[in-house]
This record gives sequence, structure tokens and C-alpha cells, in this order.
Amino acid sequence: MSSAPSVSSAPASPAPRKARPRRLGPGDRIFLTVIIGIPLAALLFFVWLPALASLWLSFTTWDGIDLVDIHWVGLDNYQEIFTNYPPFWPAVRHNVAWLLFTALLPTPFGIFLAYQLDRKIRFTRVYQTAIFLPMVLSLAVVGFIWEIIYNPDTGLLNGLLNAAGSGHHIDWLGNPDLNLWAVLVASGWRHTGYIMILYLAGLKGFDPALKEAAALDGANGRQTFLRVVFPALRPVNVIILVITVMESLRSFDVVYVLGGGIGSKPGMELLSLLITDNILGESSHIGYGSALAVVLLVVSLAAIGTFLVQNFRKEDQ
Repeated sequence: MSSAPSVSSAPASPAPRKARPRRLGPGDRIFLTVIIGIPLAALLFFVWLPALASLWLSFTTWDGIDLVDIHWVGLDNYQEIFTNYPPFWPAVRHNVAWLLFTALLPTPFGIFLAYQLDRKIRFTRVYQTAIFLPMVLSLAVVGFIWEIIYNPDTGLLNGLLNAAGSGHHIDWLGNPDLNLWAVLVASGWRHTGYIMILYLAGLKGFDPALKEAAALDGANGRQTFLRVVFPALRPVNVIILVITVMESLRSFDVVYVLGGGIGSKPGMELLSLLITDNILGESSHIGYGSALAVVLLVVSLAAIGTFLVQNFRKEDQ
């Protein structure tokens, strides 16, 4: 009689326990609360709360003195702006001109300078510093500098024209047909350096092997940039475009300074100036100015949002 073989079953080793994440101590929680909570509270208090308050006030009339004087008027402010506010449509046209000028001249010129300076030419650091220097200055200081240049009596520009024998005495900032373009030149002077440094940072991370491959295929410098470098730097291009749109639509400081600090003047109307004229002017119209601010916000979000959605859709495809 044979006995059944005994099956020796070794005890299964217990599955290794997953290490539990270490719980945050009181000090860690306080640290995270401080570094996250304070910026978040500041963002809510200084950005989103005023934005929501402006949206609500845009449907009211208020002189900014007593809260009991706030009266709901619905869409009357918007109807008044679009149909019976003479500076509004010139301001829209000037904002569009500002956007087109900045997108078509200073931005491509900044990209061009960045591409040239990335070639390690002599004294490239000196050129980069000189071109980027206006970006270090505030827009108000830039305005004061160009106010001296445009001075009709002692300004540098009229001095050069007189030295050349033109004999013309041009009031660059007083002529409604010229003052907007004079301000655009001052703004573009600063914007060019900003775009140059942004694009130069993108070029520093670009793979040089792609340029070498394009050169081996016989591409010249222009073809290499347009067909290799520019498409490969799509994220940088998106950032530059968004910055260009934002800088164009929110432009205020330099035009305020060059306009003499009196708000909008003929030929230099912008939406941002109309907002301050109505909110901070002698007779405050908080609801009216808030409606203008909402219009500017919608235009900004529409311009940036449309481009970003199309760009991300192409990337998904």
C-alpha cells in the first residue's frame, strides 16, 4: 500500500506592502499654505474680484462716491457706447492699427535681430545689451525719452531735420495725423528688444544638427529659417504672438505720457485711455468705464483664444 505523496506547500511569502506616502507634517502644511495660499488669495483679490466687480458695474450707473447711488441700467451703457459715444470707434481703429503695426514691424524685426545675433557674430553681447536696454526701462520712462526726442522746439528729430535743410517745424505729438504713429515708433522701439530676447532664448535651445542638415541639402540662410527654424519654434512663436496681442491691446503708459498726461486727445484715442477717462476723470462714470473695460476684455480674449484654439487643434491633428 503506497501512501499518497505528501505535497509540501511552502508558506506563500506576503506581498510587499506599498509604501504609504509620508504624511505631511505641520511644518510642511504651513509652508504649502503660505506659498500657495497667499499668491492664490492675491490673485483672487486683485484680479478676479475686480474683474467680476467691473462686469457687474458695467450694467449700472455709479459716480463712485456712495454705494446707494448704484442703479441697475441693464445694457444701456453698452448701447450708448456702440451708438452714441464719438471717441469709441476711433479708439477701436487705433487699437487695431496698434496691433497691426506691432505684429508686422517690431515683432518680425525682433525675430530677425535674434536670428542674426545667434550666429555668434563679433560683439554679439554688446548688440544684445544695446537692443534689450529699452526693455529694462518702464514704458513711462520710454515715453519721457521720446517726448524729448519729439519736442517741436528743442527735440532731436526736428533738430536733425533742420540740420538737413528741410526747414520744417513738425509738431509730432500735436498733429492728430502724426501723433499716433509717433507713439507707435516709441512703443516699437521697446517691443523689438523684448521680442529679440525671447526669440534668442528659443534659438539657444534649437538643435544645431537641423541647421547643418538643411545646409547639406543646399538651403541658404533664408530657406533654413523659414522652412526649418521657424516651424520648429512653434511654442515660442505662440508665446510671442500672445505677448504681441496683449501688449497692443493694453497699451497705456507710453501713450499717456506722450499725450501730456491728460488722457485721450485727438488722434491718440485708445480703449485703455477711454476707460481711465471715465473712471478716473473729473466726473467719474464707473459703470460706463466698466463697460468699456469689459469690451476690451472680450476683444482680448477673442483674439488670443481664437488663435490658441486653432493652434492646439492643429497640434492634436
